[in-house]
Amino acid sequence: MGSSESKSQHPEVLTPEPKPVDKQVRELETPWRKFNWNQKEELKAKLENFTPANPNAKDIKILVAGQIGAGKSSFINSICSAIQGRISARALVNSSAGDSHSFTQSLKGFTIRSGKKTLPFVFKDIMGLEPEVLAGSQTEDIINAVFGHVKDGYKFNQDQALSHKDQHYNFDPNLTDQAFCLVYIIPGDTVQFTDHRLLDKLKIIRQRISDKGIPQVVVMTKVDETCPLVRQDLEKMYTSKKIKQKMELCSSATGVPMSNIFPVKNYHDEIETDDKTDVLILKALEQIIQLADDRLEDSDIY
Repeated sequence: MGSSESKSQHPEVLTPEPKPVDKQVRELETPWRKFNWNQKEELKAKLENFTPANPNAKDIKILVAGQIGAGKSSFINSICSAIQGRISARALVNSSAGDSHSFTQSLKGFTIRSGKKTLPFVFKDIMGLEPEVLAGSQTEDIINAVFGHVKDGYKFNQDQALSHKDQHYNFDPNLTDQAFCLVYIIPGDTVQFTDHRLLDKLKIIRQRISDKGIPQVVVMTKVDETCPLVRQDLEKMYTSKKIKQKMELCSSATGVPMSNIFPVKNYHDEIETDDKTDVLILKALEQIIQLADDRLEDSDIY
């Protein structure tokens, strides 16, 4: 009795077993977006054989914009890497951690090559946006670049947007000078902290180019730093609840529909390409090129 009573009065303290992490909290039962992870070669062939719908344009220009450190140049390099099957670094990337100024200082176009063949689309890298009103790439510079008024080599001026009096101002842009899609790069891991002043700039740009029917796309980078599931396996991309939430946040903040938002992982410190990384990048590229080509097909010179 004594022993039994003692046990009842002083019950053994059990350390509760940790509750298993509810998979539903982090991962959805079924993918919320259909995605074929085995379409890499099909996408690559489609892009390699692409021809602009409008015969008056020898290639399609895509303008890549975004805040400093978002991964603009890395995205261009990742496209080159995915197409070529090896790590490429044609667009220089700033590796200095904590640098608050844009590494890209002038407008430059990057062609995409597959072997010895140059593909008929060109990505224009522009100076990174900064929150301050007069810092970074001016909204007018981006708008002018989209409409083909900015010549390659123009060095961005933090204090003043390009003037029509400048020698780098193109008064009479043709179809090949103009960009037919604006790709805005947003890092998924910090999208919730995006400065409202940057978003205000983007809204101004969106409104001005939307009036001309120019499509806009958001490429959400750094997905591996955004969600642990995706870091372990990129194929969790479209079952990750966190990635979906971040994309919804991107859509709400920018006004770009979810169908035009593409999550990708850029190449950073890798020395070899990866099929899963490639297929995400190539799918984003295919959609960007198709949107741009649809607009080009119906275009007149502005």
